Amino acid sequence: MTAVPTMRPDGERPDGHLIDRMPACRGRLTADAPLAGVTWFRAGGPAEVMFRPADAEDLADFLSALPAEVPVTVLGVASNLLVRDGGIPGVVIRLGRGFADIRAEGMEVNAGAGALDINAATVARDAGIRGLEFLSGIPGTVGGALRMNGGAYGRETKDVLVSAEGVTRTGERLSLSLGDMGFTYRHSAVPADVIFTAAVFRGEPDEPLAIARRMAEIAEARAESQPVRARTGGSTFKNPPGHKAWELIDQAGCRGLAIGDAQVSEKHCNFLINQGGASAAELEALGEEVRRRVFETSGVTLDWEIKRVGVPKEPTP
Repeated sequence: MTAVPTMRPDGERPDGHLIDRMPACRGRLTADAPLAGVTWFRAGGPAEVMFRPADAEDLADFLSALPAEVPVTVLGVASNLLVRDGGIPGVVIRLGRGFADIRAEGMEVNAGAGALDINAATVARDAGIRGLEFLSGIPGTVGGALRMNGGAYGRETKDVLVSAEGVTRTGERLSLSLGDMGFTYRHSAVPADVIFTAAVFRGEPDEPLAIARRMAEIAEARAESQPVRARTGGSTFKNPPGHKAWELIDQAGCRGLAIGDAQVSEKHCNFLINQGGASAAELEALGEEVRRRVFETSGVTLDWEIKRVGVPKEPTP
């Protein structure tokens, strides 16, 4: 994608911008929306068009009218995402306030896909619902947890999910059972073009104070073992069967390895860090170098857990 100025000097958008082809909506549309500031890596190019739907109905109506050739990318809080420096062509959908409600009913927690995982865990805690504490250790949204079968500290989304709701690329509303999700390690078999909008989780009764203690233990464990205050995208690579990714990376001599301002964390070497001015290209190149060295030393191929989206930046003439 070639960056196009949002406005001409006379105050009008340039002719032919994708935003002029967007369907009517109740949500918010933005041309050439900067993304680096919203990603946890603080790197990457803009969205050609950003759409923030008002609610699930607005999202479904928009997608049903969106031209089929326009690519769609979903963005949560971008905690486990690397946006390439050339930005993301097409429409980037970011679920906001209309998808962030959370409520507890009995032993179930109903959460919008835009809600933070830690907020879902907190609502469960206050309602005396045990089992969702692990979500407080995942720095993302409910939608991301559904897409990746997010997990931490011995539990995964599949262990607590009852059902989910979503919208297809053509605007069809879906209701999905746990069995429909096709969960495996850090993966859901639901087609990639389905945008999750809500989920229902179920836990077990317990005292809020006991649940709070377990959440505090998770927070302490994260702070001790992970670079939680750094510009990072979380766990970079999936754990291969029978191995721990960080151990393979350490054994390959990659702890502290750097390309420009992109560095493998000294604290937890399955985390990449932007030390200040790293480009997305440097971060991705560092990840690929880690993969190469791990394969060279162990014969194991690491698979990216971080989702990489968008296109590289075009070279300057």
